[in-house]
Amino acid sequence: MEPERKVAELIAKSENGFVALTGAGISAESGIPTFRGENGLWKKYKPEELATFQAFVSNPRLVWEWYSWRLERVLKATPNKAHKVIAELERRGYVKAVITQNVDDLHERAGSRNVVHLHGRIDEARCLGCGKIERLSEPPSNLPPKCGCGEIMRPNVVWFGEPLRQEDMDYAVRLCMRHDVLVIGTSSVVYPAASLPYYSKEMGKIVVEINPESTPLSPIADITIRKKAGLAFERIATILKEEGFL
Repeated sequence: MEPERKVAELIAKSENGFVALTGAGISAESGIPTFRGENGLWKKYKPEELATFQAFVSNPRLVWEWYSWRLERVLKATPNKAHKVIAELERRGYVKAVITQNVDDLHERAGSRNVVHLHGRIDEARCLGCGKIERLSEPPSNLPPKCGCGEIMRPNVVWFGEPLRQEDMDYAVRLCMRHDVLVIGTSSVVYPAASLPYYSKEMGKIVVEINPESTPLSPIADITIRKKAGLAFERIATILKEEGFL
């Protein structure tokens, strides 16, 4: 049996429901560059130059210029088939939540409602003084942007060397312990996010990996689909429709 059909059957019959754990691969299909792929952003920039708090303190304008360029790319991107199918599965109750390592809002624009952003959001700025968070509908015109309190604001993302928000990680762990998990387009090497499927596995839940390439998670996955997310979910959705589940 083709793996997409197996996954479709699991989604339709799951007693636990699934959570979708997504990484850079799903956004790459919408034209957003990854950090670790052949054309990844880290091929051009060193992380310590742009994605650390120390870098921001040293040169906030440079860091904001880079994040503004990335935000512009995100705002021009559109959700792809994988985003849309995941949102439809959530609407139908098969997917209970999306846990994403991505800082874009493509899941939300596709229609997903219960989305956990482990690494923050690139369309938000956070004040270094009062902590106020502002949503950005376009790149800031003045760099670095300033809060009403007078302090400068930083991109509301998790940088290298910074911890994830504990409440987000705790919620993600609870979700993975309670539900089966679809691991989609992630290298499974960035911790602590990469640890999440193991909580599902330890609780006897099903782990499905959708990724064109093998990852450190592959040996423990119950089913693997070696395709890009868009192609995989297009086929899964077709099967679910044929069987009357969508």
